[in-house]
Amino acid sequence: MLRFSHLISILFFLINVHLSAQINVGKDMFTNPVIFSDVPDVDAIRVGDTYYMVSTTMHMMPGAPIMRSKDLVNWEIISYLYDEIKDSPFYDLEGGDVYSAGQWASSIRYHNGRFYVFFATNKPSKSYVYTTTDPTGKWKKLAVMNQFHDASLLFDDDGKVYLAHGAGRIRITELKSDLSGVKEGGLDITAFNGEQQGCKGLLEGSHIYKINGKYYILLIWWPKDGIRTQICLRSDRIEGPYEHKIVLSDTMDNPRKGIAQGCVIDTQKGDWYALLFQDFGAVGRTPVLMECRWEDEWPMLGDYNGKVHKVMEKPIKGYSETALVISDNFESPKLALNWQWNHNPDNNLWSLSERPGYMRLKTGKIVRSIFEARNTLTQRTEGPKCNAIVSMDLSNMKDGDVAGLGAFNGEPGLISIVKEGKKKYLLMTDRNIGKEKIELKQNIVYLRVDCDFNIGIDRAKFYYSLDNEKWIQLGNEFQMIYYTNHFMGIRFAIYNYATKISGGYVDVDFFKYNKEGVG
Repeated sequence: MLRFSHLISILFFLINVHLSAQINVGKDMFTNPVIFSDVPDVDAIRVGDTYYMVSTTMHMMPGAPIMRSKDLVNWEIISYLYDEIKDSPFYDLEGGDVYSAGQWASSIRYHNGRFYVFFATNKPSKSYVYTTTDPTGKWKKLAVMNQFHDASLLFDDDGKVYLAHGAGRIRITELKSDLSGVKEGGLDITAFNGEQQGCKGLLEGSHIYKINGKYYILLIWWPKDGIRTQICLRSDRIEGPYEHKIVLSDTMDNPRKGIAQGCVIDTQKGDWYALLFQDFGAVGRTPVLMECRWEDEWPMLGDYNGKVHKVMEKPIKGYSETALVISDNFESPKLALNWQWNHNPDNNLWSLSERPGYMRLKTGKIVRSIFEARNTLTQRTEGPKCNAIVSMDLSNMKDGDVAGLGAFNGEPGLISIVKEGKKKYLLMTDRNIGKEKIELKQNIVYLRVDCDFNIGIDRAKFYYSLDNEKWIQLGNEFQMIYYTNHFMGIRFAIYNYATKISGGYVDVDFFKYNKEGVG
């Protein structure tokens, strides 16, 4: 007979197995990753009883999503910093693109009744400051300046404003008090030289704070042959000297996927938490929420053993789940905030009003592939499993048009309808290579993509239906991979582009999303 202790051990093992599959763990608990989707480079603040977060969306438009939460667990998109960027024709996919080179690594702060967000782009190589008094409304571009890598804002008690930034060498640069640019003659120092201080390898992702009179800079350190690690710099003075300490080195049982880069944040009750991200394969870079314990005036992350728990109590209880990815029947006259376009959209080539209850996607410029198609409509995917179905009316496609549903990133898997002369074909492509093609003899078709993001799987399957009941797989299983050429996790994408003649269109009746909907 098994000992009671052994039975307890087995019980806990079985519970953890089930919890790792993201099952419902109860209303007062949550499962890490706290957002099982691509929400990277997170930075968050608390204003009163409300939390605000900004993250990276690179080339997607509108860009730089602002999310809101009451409990640090359930987040909703409330606005974007901008509808489009016009500082380079590449954002219009004219003469080039901004894949992996758009908005990234934003810093959000609240000061004297105003919200501020600072972020960088690689095309052009600039940094931007946006501000508002109402984060649910429009944001105003306050300043454009030279690029600062992974920069973080600090409004000091004496009215001075600083940036912590850099890679390898972490610098502190003083800004003008109105954030219009760098302050001439202001502080501009190297606060920490990673190579000289025993932190060789990737060192970046600054998040600077002043807490109880001390200055702290949280950083990601990725040593050679090691894992992503979170370190912290600390000093009594802004100009240093800074000492450093490892505050987290853990994978949460995801081999070699260290959790690092993000922020610390307090609750109204005085409890502290950290929100960092973890590489989670093809779904992207996923936020992870954990305890922050102050030990000897250091922000130590995870539990007392330095471990991040998959299942935790919610920091604040009583709030219901919010949806990051949504179904849509396109009956609203305004596009939901959950949607983003691939680069700046051509707003003359899509409509929610020309056929009420449908998203009309028209073709314009002749292009060679989906990577040149501006009016590709996207939402994130979510782990551990999810699927999406679209219904399309193909009656008005023209010769050479390509429309469909995809698992989209740098090397996508797609299920497309291709118009060739008077005939239409269903085509599944794997990294731009056609795998299976069949003739389609009706104008209404249903397309489905199933995604499995469980550790070690990252596979998608593609299906079509003629009646939305009987589903037939098309092509092979698609191996999804996270590619840094887009720096973005897999997204569901609805597209329609022309390769021969412009002026055709498709009408999308609905997008039906189901999390964990793969059997």
